[in-house]
Amino acid sequence: MDEYPVGVVVMAYGSPASTDDVEAYYTHVRRSRPPTPELLADLLRRYEAIGGLSPLTARTQAQADALAAALGEGWAVEQSNKHAAPFIEDGVKALARLGARKVVGIVLAPHASSLSTGEYHARAREVAVPSGMAYRIVAPWGSEPALVELLAERVRDGLARFPPEARVMTLITAHSLPERSLDYDRPTYPEQLEATAVAVAERAGISEWRVGWQSAGRTPEPWIGPDLLEIIRGLPAEGYQGVLVCPAGFVSDHLEVLYDVDIEARAVAEEVGLVLERTDSLNDDPAFIALLVELVRGAA
Repeated sequence: MDEYPVGVVVMAYGSPASTDDVEAYYTHVRRSRPPTPELLADLLRRYEAIGGLSPLTARTQAQADALAAALGEGWAVEQSNKHAAPFIEDGVKALARLGARKVVGIVLAPHASSLSTGEYHARAREVAVPSGMAYRIVAPWGSEPALVELLAERVRDGLARFPPEARVMTLITAHSLPERSLDYDRPTYPEQLEATAVAVAERAGISEWRVGWQSAGRTPEPWIGPDLLEIIRGLPAEGYQGVLVCPAGFVSDHLEVLYDVDIEARAVAEEVGLVLERTDSLNDDPAFIALLVELVRGAA
C-alpha cells in the first residue's frame, strides 16, 4: 500500500440538519431559488410525518463509517452531500488535507445519469484535480450480482408477508428524473433500472413485476414515468390484492422511502383496496458494505 492514503468520497443527496435549516436546504435544491411558502410548508409537513426530519445524513454517515472500518488501514473515507453540509467539495478538501494522492468517488445510488450522479462526480473532480489528486469514479453498479442478491432476498421476504392466496404485484422503483435525461446517457437511466429489475425478478423467482418511478420533482417539465401512484391505482382492476414496492434506486431510509412509499403510496393503496408492503432498505447491512468495499477497491 502507498504511504499516502487512498481517499474515498462517499456522496449522497443530503438532508437538513434541523427544521431551521429546511428553507436554506430547499433553496439549494432549487438552485438558489427560494421555495414558495406553500412548497416550504409541504416539505415541512412531510418531514413531520416521518418524525421531524429525514434520517438520510445519519444513515449515510453510518454507511461511510462502516465502509472505512471495512477498508481498514491505508484508506481515508469522507462522507459528503450534494445539497447539505458537509458538501461534496468539503469532503474532497478534507481528503487533500489528509494527504491523499488519489480519490475514489462513489455516489450512493446504483444507477447513473448525467443529470444526477454526473453532477456529483463533476463537483468532486473540480476540487480533486486542482488539488493534485487523481479522481476515479465507481461506475454504475445496479446490476452487480451482490446488489441483485440483496434486493432479491428482500423481495422474497416482502412477499412472504402477504397471505399465500393473495395476488401481489412487485414494483421495482427508482427516483424519477426529467425526461430530457434520456438524451444524455447510454445506457439510459431507465435501461439501467430495467436491467436491475430483470435480474432481481429472475433471482427472486417472480413473474409478476413492473418498473415504476417515484418522487418526481415539482417542476412543469415532463418526468420519467409511469408514476408509482398511477400504477397502484390501476392494480385492483387487474385482479391484484397486494403490492410490494422495492425501491431499488435507493440504498437507505429517507424521505423518498419513509414518506413517498410508506405513507403516500400506502394511503393510495388503501384507498383502492390494496395491501402495500415495502422491502427493507439496505442501510448499513454488512453484506451491502462488503459490496461497497468491492466497488471502491475495484475503482482505485
